[in-house]
Amino acid sequence: MWPDTRLCDLFGIEHPIVQAPMMGSCTPALASAVANAGGMGSLGCGEKSASTIEAEAQAIRARTNRPFNLNFFVIQPEETDPRVLEKTREKLQPWYEDLGLGEPPSELPAPGRGFDDERLDLVLALKPKVVSFHFGVPEARIIEALKTAGIVLVSSATNVAEARALEDAGMDAIIAQGWEAGGHRGSHVPTAPFDGVGTMALVPQIVDRVSVPVIAAGGIGDGRGIAAAFALGACGVQMGTAFLNCPEAATEPARRERLRRATDRDTMVTDAFSGRSARAMRSRYAQEMESSRTELPRFPQMYALSGPIREVADDDDASFFLYGQAAALTRELPAGDLIDQLVHEAQAAMRTLATR
Repeated sequence: MWPDTRLCDLFGIEHPIVQAPMMGSCTPALASAVANAGGMGSLGCGEKSASTIEAEAQAIRARTNRPFNLNFFVIQPEETDPRVLEKTREKLQPWYEDLGLGEPPSELPAPGRGFDDERLDLVLALKPKVVSFHFGVPEARIIEALKTAGIVLVSSATNVAEARALEDAGMDAIIAQGWEAGGHRGSHVPTAPFDGVGTMALVPQIVDRVSVPVIAAGGIGDGRGIAAAFALGACGVQMGTAFLNCPEAATEPARRERLRRATDRDTMVTDAFSGRSARAMRSRYAQEMESSRTELPRFPQMYALSGPIREVADDDDASFFLYGQAAALTRELPAGDLIDQLVHEAQAAMRTLATR
């Protein structure tokens, strides 16, 4: 059915379509619906508590007995330089004044947590089929423990060097995340918003340099994109924005309406909300911050400064709505029906190409 079944065989799924683990948008209902339709359902775990992760994993298992993926961040806790914090506060002061917010916070929350021992113990207890990572390479001892437990490991790469590092570390598959992708860029070190490689250029170069299955991500919105990914040498795709309008997703009504009007020019890459580059809906705040770039507090500490602005400003002024450049291709379908349609479209596209 598929020209390369290595990913399907590795994951134990029917269709090489991975629902991206969009924290805040993906739900147990979405992940399980995708899994039941033969794809790989995912759950973004990020900064969630262990109890929340456990409850959501059990909620998936209550809905499906098929494989699913838990996704975690690989970040080193970093404190923000006090001088960077003060300069950022000065830069944001006009926004706070205009919105009646008073003074920007003078203290930041504790640095973000990566994949620590508590999370390792939790995953070993939950034992999902797949664990994926974002922002880098987990420690060797963590990889060894997870692989010993029989868990399939995946992580994101945004360039060839990162992909090579992931293969050398023992990843079973690599997500080649192109610049078009919505959400946070999975770069192993923070990069400037304009510093990215497009999916069409990235995927074949990674395919040529690694031996493990490659999953194409970024700007893939329908079956034609899936067929194109296979033509580039990928064994499957990861799609996030495509699922945002599914009823199982936790997408707010106002943002669903925004997606109905989406165009290819709706988004930009910005680090002004979280401290790391992410593709999100264009906003006046992000454009102003990009026009006069300065060093910002570390991820995820920057949220403490941008959050108050985002909570009270209009979406056009300051919205951190994460979606990709193929948003105009999204459809309002149940996740299972969407998987079926994507499979039909992809196979039709591949048949058409084969007869030309």
